[in-house]
Amino acid sequence: MRWDGQQLGTEEPSALPGLAKLNNLVRSVQTPEFAGVTFHEVLAKSALNRVPRQSQMPFGWTINPYRGCSHACVYCLDPDTLILMADGRQKPLKSVKVGDEIMGTRTEGRYRRYVATTVLASWATIKRAYRITLADGTEIVASGDHRFLTERGWKYVRPAGDGTQRPYLTLDTGLAGLGIQGLSRVTSIENAIENTIENSEVASDAKLQVVAIDDLGEEIDMIDITTGTGDFIANGVVSHNCFARPTHTYLDFNAGADFDNQVVVKINVADVLAKELAKPSWGQFPVALGTNTDPYQRAEGRYALMPGIIDALARSGTPLSILTKGTLLRRDLPLFAEAAQTIPVDLAMSIAIYDDELQKSIEPGTPSAKARLATVTAVRNAGLDCSVFLMPILPYLTDTKAHLDEALRRVKDAGGTSVLFTSLYLKPGVKPWFMHWLERQHPELVPKYTALYARGQYAPKEYRSWLAARISPLIRAHGLERGREDPSTGGIRSKALGMLRNDAGERVAFASDDGSTGARILPATEQPMLF
Repeated sequence: MRWDGQQLGTEEPSALPGLAKLNNLVRSVQTPEFAGVTFHEVLAKSALNRVPRQSQMPFGWTINPYRGCSHACVYCLDPDTLILMADGRQKPLKSVKVGDEIMGTRTEGRYRRYVATTVLASWATIKRAYRITLADGTEIVASGDHRFLTERGWKYVRPAGDGTQRPYLTLDTGLAGLGIQGLSRVTSIENAIENTIENSEVASDAKLQVVAIDDLGEEIDMIDITTGTGDFIANGVVSHNCFARPTHTYLDFNAGADFDNQVVVKINVADVLAKELAKPSWGQFPVALGTNTDPYQRAEGRYALMPGIIDALARSGTPLSILTKGTLLRRDLPLFAEAAQTIPVDLAMSIAIYDDELQKSIEPGTPSAKARLATVTAVRNAGLDCSVFLMPILPYLTDTKAHLDEALRRVKDAGGTSVLFTSLYLKPGVKPWFMHWLERQHPELVPKYTALYARGQYAPKEYRSWLAARISPLIRAHGLERGREDPSTGGIRSKALGMLRNDAGERVAFASDDGSTGARILPATEQPMLF
């Protein structure tokens, strides 16, 4: 759904072009518990979104109470940090704009080299500040979750606050780069950068060992950027940037910054939904939530839109399904249990990665696999089934037999009733971001992924068939085949891998012959609906 018309009454409306499409904007809110995030509260004209008939999605209707996601940005630097531009100048981070050409790095074979790259997004947040001091006198102020390149890979400024293990800076750790002094010498001659740094190896004799890491004891304004290489040169050292999600452009918001920091909230969604469901034309078609943005993201803790949505769907006799990564789902388990007395309710947790370090790297800001599995257990204790979406499986990273077997064991131990899986799908807009992440974290896999996805967005059918042949026996062995146990009969409501009814009343199968996810229309004589 798009909104047209009213703009935010702000001092700098042009800085947020997406607001031009927000109709019936009530107010824009910032609160201390969501530092750096602005919630744009709107009165939506509709709640139900009809999925285009040409879509491959196995459902006809969705509800998205939010646009954008309130997971906080985790990488950020002091706005006065000097950034190395492609022309050899240095600019304070606060002056760097989207579209600027700056210097980053790229791994070529065994060597990392300086290359020019483009700033794709820029945004502000507020974080606790830490000052890192190097042996040559270089100082840089960053958040505890920011990362810098060292002789032993990327390392965070501080250990994880929740006690989980992650690589972090310690005294004598050597950072990669030239340092602020070395960089000032290189850039003292106008445009010298073109001949002295670009395409040269990231190596120097500068003394870049960490000599101090000081907690400054305060939260300050900070800025981060996204670049084409996934990194940039900050105060002369190689600095990591955020893995942005380019999905917020639907409303003309910025893909990186605004997805996290400009969240649209449909505060009247439950009331609007109730009116739409009361129309005689509504056919009680199954409605899916969590198909675009997570209905149980952090913002739901503030706005509590889901209880009203659950109540409206239950009162109208409309089957509902939820797919979420959010542990806040537990809050509404009594409502789901009550709704399940009158309508089919299908709950699912998305848990793709069971390696803690890998999960934190590729899904920063989301609950851990352990926390999500605990939510699965809570769903089961409430008397409801809970599927787990093992999606996506990452080629060469999470597709080993050992990883899959361990993942399925943990799902079963948590009480999961079934597992759905797919291989990685690199849709337009996502592929370049994933490849940038891969280049930073697993450069040795870049050639393999390039070859695997050379023909399109999906992994080749040969790989998907291979994956299905590997995981399907494991799913059967752990008793996690898709099916709905009916406590009243002790039987199975459906053995299909997800049976839904689209808006035309046709049955749709959420599986293809090779085990990967897809959709096809079924004759009326085939399997009954999942719901």
